[in-house]
Amino acid sequence: MKFISRNIINFLDANKIASIGFVDIENKPYCINCFYLFDEPSLTLVFKSSLGTRHHSLIKENISVAGTILPNAIDFLKIKGIQFTGKLMSVTEINRLGLSAKYIKKFPMSLAINGYVWVVKLEFIKLTDSSLGFGNKTIWNSEI
Repeated sequence: MKFISRNIINFLDANKIASIGFVDIENKPYCINCFYLFDEPSLTLVFKSSLGTRHHSLIKENISVAGTILPNAIDFLKIKGIQFTGKLMSVTEINRLGLSAKYIKKFPMSLAINGYVWVVKLEFIKLTDSSLGFGNKTIWNSEI
């Protein structure tokens, strides 16, 4: 597994809400905001989709997604944030890694919502962290 910066891991662990973008069959984009769990061993973001929502119909195994994560509290002088891309994992792989149980452990209130746990296998991450110097970027790419 390719080395990932501790700055990126710390940021993903410290925050909990992501915006994830999908594209429908007509190439129209649609974004959601959701609670996520970062699973470091698998380099994944785990989230839950409610049944009957528009985005639920857009979620399919192996589909490419993109998203952003901002800190829980924003300091405009030291802006931080992540942009990411990845692919949704298969249900078989999610179950094999026990990621649904990890998500429920972190967000037990999610049991009250009918839906499915989905997982983004991260392929690219860019962390902007101006606390390290204005516009400082740390980039991770699973391919390189």
